[in-house]
Amino acid sequence: MNITSLQTFLAIVETGNLIRASQKMNVTQSTVTARLKTLEEEVGQQLLNRQKSGTTLTPAGTKLLRYARIMVGLWRQARYETNLPVGLEAVCTFGCDRELWHGPGQNFFHGVVSRHPEMAVSVHQGSAKELEDWITSGIVDVIITYESIARTAQTVYALPPEKLVLHSDDPESSISEGPNYIFVDHGEEYRQQHAETYHYTGVARTSFDSSRWALEYLLSAGGSAYLPRALADPHVKDGRLFPLAKAPIYERKKYLVVNDTAAQNWDWFLPLVHDLQSE
Repeated sequence: MNITSLQTFLAIVETGNLIRASQKMNVTQSTVTARLKTLEEEVGQQLLNRQKSGTTLTPAGTKLLRYARIMVGLWRQARYETNLPVGLEAVCTFGCDRELWHGPGQNFFHGVVSRHPEMAVSVHQGSAKELEDWITSGIVDVIITYESIARTAQTVYALPPEKLVLHSDDPESSISEGPNYIFVDHGEEYRQQHAETYHYTGVARTSFDSSRWALEYLLSAGGSAYLPRALADPHVKDGRLFPLAKAPIYERKKYLVVNDTAAQNWDWFLPLVHDLQSE
């Protein structure tokens, strides 16, 4: 089994058919077909159902998909780390939940880049599940996430919880949900707490699973929404948003997780973590 065959398999899955996969990889369709056939022979199972409308994964293909992504990711990372430019001694591969980049994610990144010129930094955005898979498989060394998922040879550091504050473009706005209320999904625990507080209201007309998108919509259309304080603060300072003081404030836990084998040679790591914890 070679990396090229796995890359071809992933290209077919991502594009939906062999023609688009060949275009993406800049090879002929017959080459894509041959690589897929070789991979299926090596695995001993059919991986894709070929139809006129496109391709779909077989049960065996579904099982291989996760491992293929990990193996291709590790190969990409290995090539990156073994081809560092002169002057760089090591690489820190960092995964971050998209919602946490605007606070601790950027602070961790800038802490490494600004203080340690000998380090290369590779940043990857992912969901909680992707981040867990990446750090477990070794694709990334460090993650910042909302989920505490420590496994063997990993260490979890609790970061200051995120404050979720109700903000509005109108300082006299009611703290009750109104027609212009924007629901932001901050995770399961938040959903439960929010439902208990606002049990008398119905389903919000507008909802987002991204704080940043909700903020952009709020600034353009008006209304109110629960947003991370750190994200909303610049707009509070310039008078475009107002925190509603009488509304309850929620908290969302945040964590930094590191693979111990990666961090054992980083003398800068713990001081940086302590800086993040004191923010």
